[in-house]
Amino acid sequence: MSILYLLLQAFGLASAIHAVLHARTSQGAIAWVISLGVMPILAVPAYWVFGRSKFQGYVNALKDSYLVIREDKLKAEEAFAPYIVQNPAHFPEFETIRKLTTTPFLRGNRVKLLIDGEATYSSLEDGIKRAKNYILFQCYILQEDATGKCFGDLLAARSKQGVAVHVLYDELGSAGLSDNWLEELRAAGVRITSFNTTQGAKNPFQLNFRNHRKIMVVDGKETWMGGLNIGDEYLGKDRKLSPWRDTHLHIQGPAALVAQSVFWSDWYWADHELLAGLNWTPEGAPGVPAGEGQDVLVLGSGPADELETASLFFTTVLSSAKKRIWIATPYFIPDETTQVSLYLALLKGLDVRILTPQQNDNWFASNAANVYLSKLSQLGARIYFYKRGFMHQKTVLIDDCLSLIGTVNFDNRSFRLNFEVTAATADPLFAARVEQMLEEDLSNSTERKDFDLQQEPLWVQLKAKSSALLSPVL
Repeated sequence: MSILYLLLQAFGLASAIHAVLHARTSQGAIAWVISLGVMPILAVPAYWVFGRSKFQGYVNALKDSYLVIREDKLKAEEAFAPYIVQNPAHFPEFETIRKLTTTPFLRGNRVKLLIDGEATYSSLEDGIKRAKNYILFQCYILQEDATGKCFGDLLAARSKQGVAVHVLYDELGSAGLSDNWLEELRAAGVRITSFNTTQGAKNPFQLNFRNHRKIMVVDGKETWMGGLNIGDEYLGKDRKLSPWRDTHLHIQGPAALVAQSVFWSDWYWADHELLAGLNWTPEGAPGVPAGEGQDVLVLGSGPADELETASLFFTTVLSSAKKRIWIATPYFIPDETTQVSLYLALLKGLDVRILTPQQNDNWFASNAANVYLSKLSQLGARIYFYKRGFMHQKTVLIDDCLSLIGTVNFDNRSFRLNFEVTAATADPLFAARVEQMLEEDLSNSTERKDFDLQQEPLWVQLKAKSSALLSPVL
């Protein structure tokens, strides 16, 4: 027992040194050092699972792959030149984003808003049926239920017809998949694999990093992304969380190739295979005249990025607002930088509205959100709780021109721990459509005017503030 205790203390000391060198904030480093010193038996395994801030190996794998496809990559970049929007008229702060990411706004796209499961799944199915050469299909949750098997059968059928089908899922989000079903899909020619977060001898503790992206690309010409995974609950068949409210996008045009590059990178990490035979020639959406169409930026973000891409991107966008900020998210646990951006917006007199579900699938996130919603309400933000089932959409509307729809929630997990994807559309007409959708959502919500957590019963305050302590991992 003495030897075991000394080993735990040694591991605790080594972990504490690692925390001092690598923790994202000084507060986090101090918390880990104290925990590792006082209770190493609990803190050591917790630190190596939850304390890591960077995903190891992903970037190095990509660098190796880029050496192989260097010439093809340069040719593709040249082909994109006519579609790149140098100075988006509806997003003057884009210069900041340009320095943050190499992803540009691209013109020539057509973006369609898909509201809820039936519209989204119908559009996905039509896209699968249209595919001539290949389908790239990625989601966080793939259920082996009636809905999942329907998509599986359709993908298998297309594979048998000669269409190359690649399916990527997160091993934790899709933990319920059976080996028998996966083998059935593989026998039909479908290439299917998990993201393999912990692969490699140096990465056994990367359990806390997840691939939360939902992307489908068909022939490099069109893509789908947004909040919906694949399962019966997204069609409102979950008795506790129905009806399910969600938002997805269908994008035709050159922006589809950016989504394709995000999938391509994830696939290379997961399977170590350079996907060949993909179309990398950008084309304007059908029927869209040259130089016209909607300006779209597709942004992949994740814990392998050198900078905190998602956090910096959303902070920049929020700071750019001149009139309003409307946010719809199921999990509202903003970091300090995001809170400051919203506080400043309210002090400037902007119309700030936060829409979050009244009924949530995450008890801790639901209670923790009340801490932040209360503070914003006291500064003048309008707080709405969606009451018609569970709202899972991730939508942001800035002023009258810019909308963000994708997989990013307003929490530390999406900003720093998950691989995510967001589509930013700079177009007044599309923004008006998003506004109409959100206004309908607000009509199905209860507004909490002058929401003050301090006026709630003591046990409600305790639940909220105790849950908020877990905000770094929620």
